[in-house]
Amino acid sequence: MIYVKNLLFHDKFHSRWLVLFTDMLIVVFSICLSFSLREKLTLQPGTIIYMTVYCVSALFIFILMQVHTRIVRYSNTKDMLRVILAVFVSNVVFVLLGLAFLGSYFSMSGLGSVLLINFFISSSILMSIRIVLKDIFGYLGESGYTAKRDSVLIYGSGEHSILIKKALETQKGLSINVQGFVDTGLDKLHKFIEQVQVYPVKSIFNLKQKFSISTMFITAEGLNTDGKRSAVEKCIEHGIKVITVAPSNQWLNGKPTFNQFKDLKIEDLLEREPIDLCKTHLCGDIKGKRILVTGAAGSIGAEIVRQIVVYNPELVVLCDRAETPLHDFQLELEDDFYSHKIKIFVSDIQNQNRVKKLFELYKPQVVFHAAAYKHVPMMENNPTEAVLTNVWGTKNLADISVDYGVEKFVMISTDKAVRPTNIMGASKRIAEMYIQSLNNSILYNRPIYTGDRDNFRCRTKFITTRFGNVLGSNGSVIPRFKAQIEKGGPLTITHPDITRYFMTIPEAVHLVLEASVMGDGGEIFIFDMGRPVKITDLAINMIKLAGFVPHVDIKIVFTGLRPGEKLHEELLNDEETVMPTYNKDIKISKTIPNSYANINAAVKELLAINLFDNAEETVSKMKAILPDFVSNNSQYQKLDKIFESADAV
Repeated sequence: MIYVKNLLFHDKFHSRWLVLFTDMLIVVFSICLSFSLREKLTLQPGTIIYMTVYCVSALFIFILMQVHTRIVRYSNTKDMLRVILAVFVSNVVFVLLGLAFLGSYFSMSGLGSVLLINFFISSSILMSIRIVLKDIFGYLGESGYTAKRDSVLIYGSGEHSILIKKALETQKGLSINVQGFVDTGLDKLHKFIEQVQVYPVKSIFNLKQKFSISTMFITAEGLNTDGKRSAVEKCIEHGIKVITVAPSNQWLNGKPTFNQFKDLKIEDLLEREPIDLCKTHLCGDIKGKRILVTGAAGSIGAEIVRQIVVYNPELVVLCDRAETPLHDFQLELEDDFYSHKIKIFVSDIQNQNRVKKLFELYKPQVVFHAAAYKHVPMMENNPTEAVLTNVWGTKNLADISVDYGVEKFVMISTDKAVRPTNIMGASKRIAEMYIQSLNNSILYNRPIYTGDRDNFRCRTKFITTRFGNVLGSNGSVIPRFKAQIEKGGPLTITHPDITRYFMTIPEAVHLVLEASVMGDGGEIFIFDMGRPVKITDLAINMIKLAGFVPHVDIKIVFTGLRPGEKLHEELLNDEETVMPTYNKDIKISKTIPNSYANINAAVKELLAINLFDNAEETVSKMKAILPDFVSNNSQYQKLDKIFESADAV
């Protein structure tokens, strides 16, 4: 049996000439049987001529219509219709040839009934043999004699879901049984599609018990629609693996490739609906411009570069002090054929002379400032470095941008700048205050640019964008949890009730670019971060997605809040209010304006103190600048008590 299977149903496709030969045998048999039935199972001598003419005409038509070039194991409705049409045309051509070449010898008496019988016999056999062979290939040729096959479900019952079923059944190396479709549409529930029943989402657990369901396949698009999300959550709850499949319009030759089947990631569940960019305005802001991106080797900086290069800027300068990541990113851009649009500039934004050299060489018109220290516990232990990069680096870059007539300066800030409880957030808030006050100063005292273009008046628009955690960024919680799961646990969480806002890197950058277009200077743009996510729930779902049982296979350990860490992040200070914009995902914070003279003097004092590398003196000055900076779970909480005592006196 195995030898016959290997001989007839091997992976290599049979010759099209073998298919044609088989079809012609069926045609000869059919026409002979049709004449025999008419002549009561006997054939007259003249009948042989008729059959010969018919077979020649059928051979010609079948070759012309390429019936034999269709792969039998993948036959579909169109292939069946082609067979019917080929038989019909063969009958018509046979009559025309008979009238043309046989003349008076060609008699139509009784021939109509013969051709009608032949049409039904021939087309029925040709279609039936294709259906039978397709089924045999499906059960033996592709699936093989596997003792056990995995039972799976497919979400949805539309065209894409049906295509996924067909793709799974013909995918080489897969051994599965599609036990059902799962859908929320009431019109299709409990009906059958392709011999498979459509079930409601609530039946997932019962289906798992009945069929030992191991996996559910789902299209990768729109994972957060209500029906899909409900189905995915039930699968996670009951330990059913979820695999996403790329949309069918991305398949190659009508079949998905192996890398288009992907395990569902926790990031997929946290994603929201795609953001529509105002591409016309964005193109006008970037096309033909010289763009500088600081922190270009980081998660956000690199994504900014990826998104703006497609808008045809004149030049994009990638500035970072991290040599290796910057080199790797340069190679990525060169692979994507953007090398002619980019310049690499290795520099620390604290280095004033080096940054001035960059502006002299490339004269950027738009600056995206993403360079910063961002890890809360790290900066809590190194406050003077946080001030050097986040405050002095930003001030240095902003001042030089004004001097060189930059049109727009877009700063990437953080929700940790809101009522900061840590050094990192406080340093970013001071940087926000400085560029806002600088913008207000420029607004009323337009400087004259004194570079190569004398007497050119330019007001630099300073724009701040503020958002929370981004998924997949360097050092974020999800890559850490993945690494801990791979090691067998435990997953470490600081507090059982801690929550965070999350946004994907592309989504965050979409909003940054949108805000850069609508900004007129001085604004702090707040992004809609959605609902806060409880980190404990995130960890539990990640463990389940990995196929483990939380608290049993993988432990969860609570380690206590880290220095400077908040339990819940905020996006606005108490005194801040928001105004809507034309984009529902972006709002503008209405903050109390600060005097440039006061902020500039305070920042200069902070930087002077910081030079002595005395952490307590530096933090004390930061708290003096920011009255709402109250340390949390930090060694600097003692300074808050000193300020409280001073206020009381």
